[in-house]
Amino acid sequence: MWRQRWRQQRQEERGAMRYCAPGPWPHGGGALTTLLLTGEISNDPITFNTNLMGYPDRPGWLRYIQRTPYSDGVLYGSPTVENVGKPTIIEITAYNRRTFETARHNLIINIMSAEDFPLPYQAEFFIRNMNVEEMLASEVLGDFLGAVKNVWQPERLNAINITSALDRGGRVPLPINDMKEGVYVMVGADVPFSSCLREVENPQNQLRCSQEMEPVITCDKKFRTQFHIDWCKISLVDNTKQVSTFQEVIRGEGILPDGGEYKPPSDTLKSRDYYSDFLITLAVPSAIALVLFLILAYIMCCRREGVEKRNMQTPDIQLVHHSAIQKSTKELRDMSKNREIAWPLSTLPVFHPVTGEIVPPLHTDSYDNTSMPLMQTQQNLPHQTQIPQQQSAGKWYS
Repeated sequence: MWRQRWRQQRQEERGAMRYCAPGPWPHGGGALTTLLLTGEISNDPITFNTNLMGYPDRPGWLRYIQRTPYSDGVLYGSPTVENVGKPTIIEITAYNRRTFETARHNLIINIMSAEDFPLPYQAEFFIRNMNVEEMLASEVLGDFLGAVKNVWQPERLNAINITSALDRGGRVPLPINDMKEGVYVMVGADVPFSSCLREVENPQNQLRCSQEMEPVITCDKKFRTQFHIDWCKISLVDNTKQVSTFQEVIRGEGILPDGGEYKPPSDTLKSRDYYSDFLITLAVPSAIALVLFLILAYIMCCRREGVEKRNMQTPDIQLVHHSAIQKSTKELRDMSKNREIAWPLSTLPVFHPVTGEIVPPLHTDSYDNTSMPLMQTQQNLPHQTQIPQQQSAGKWYS
């Protein structure tokens, strides 16, 4: 693994930015490439934009992270075998958010093959109390590799890949108690795994991991002072025991024979007659609908029994009752249409109880009753007739 640290500096006289490279990181050789973009002299908010020369984005194996405009930007990633021998030119553009100045620098990454120094034994650790940019710091990564080397005791040990837990489907931590996202660190060595690393595979620790309990690892104390490792998520890969899964394809019943080259249709296509399609699509459904309409019309119009047949099958008493109801209904409707006709007998004035004369209504329709008292006394009543009272036998007094 090689690591190169770049620093941006701002010239106070001209207000421009320039880059300088202090040199490679001490642990040379490997598959992890990291570039750190920092601002030390100026406290202005600066953001970086990185892309592959001639393309709008970076290569698929290269990632970039910058938390805030005041923090460092980090380029990191692990190139694949397809990128070996191909120089990768990365354009780095820095933007000063206060002065709106810009500066551009081209970074050339030469990727070399690591097959000359094979690392068949690979272990991936999950560190819970670190973010990816914190882990990529040279002193932090050096301390972690030193702790792993004390436990593993290899001749060669390199970091192969570093991945944020968010890129593995992890959840963003809550902004409390300085919680971290977590980072996966894969290291490779040339010797088999130590007994301490193998302890996580024993049944007791596997049972504790299934119950979401911390496994008992004897060498955890060598990491605990600085790194909180989740031993249940450790992954041990032995590439020396992996069997190639490539199998030669044998033609059988499940593989179709070769049909030769594809021959597209000619440019001159014959015209097609759609008259038959029109008949089938529109004429036939229309004819069926017309037949059904005629059948329904015959049933509704030509098969009616009629009023005479109905009256012949109905009893006479029921017809009389029905006729009386119809006459009464007709009379009421006629009365409701003409309000000027004579009142019914039930609404005419009553006869005088003594003389037998017809007593007119107390007031006509045009009589103003606004001044009429609610309770009329005997003297107020018009056309009031005094009925003589029978006197008892005796003397008459004047």
